[in-house]
Amino acid sequence: MKWLEHAFETLLWQSRVVVLSAVVSSLLSAFAMFYLATVDAFYMLTHLASYAEPTLDAQARQELHSATVGHVVEIVDGYLLGAVLLIFALGLYELFISKLDIAKASETSNNVLLIDSLDDLKTRLAKVILMILIVKFFEHVIDMHFSAPLDLLYLAGGIALIGVALYLTHGGDSHAEIHSQPTPPAGTPASLDTSHGTTRKHTEAE
Repeated sequence: MKWLEHAFETLLWQSRVVVLSAVVSSLLSAFAMFYLATVDAFYMLTHLASYAEPTLDAQARQELHSATVGHVVEIVDGYLLGAVLLIFALGLYELFISKLDIAKASETSNNVLLIDSLDDLKTRLAKVILMILIVKFFEHVIDMHFSAPLDLLYLAGGIALIGVALYLTHGGDSHAEIHSQPTPPAGTPASLDTSHGTTRKHTEAE
């Protein structure tokens, strides 16, 4: 009976390899998004050659300017979505398969690519998804036509909500950093007391 339990547990543990399908699919999707965004950026730059032509009237130049800004927003959105898929793939691999030893030796890996827990993965994904939503909001604002003062109020409300979301995200990061700091071990022989503007050392009573 013991060997059957060991075989079943081994099967359960090895079943995590199925996550590789999600990792590979996410990587391929990320490459596809980077490819699409790069192609869009290339064609956008080629269309800008006519922007400096003297024969182009002011209205046509303004339309080209607005269209270019919209294309830039779409390109940024595509790159951010590719980054989400890349972070998701790396996070799944580190959580279920193995830690990336190469990433640990890199100086830039601690910013995004090192995932220690599922909550860490969700936090990093949420930040990038928030940036995508902000870019989407900016994309709609560009095409928005203000016909009434209430439209400006809606725009101001949307900007205020974005500011609140960014503030809450930054506050959550600061809160997590405070709790992640190591606490001094119990029974520390000395501590500092800054009350009354002086610093006094208190030794632990023996």
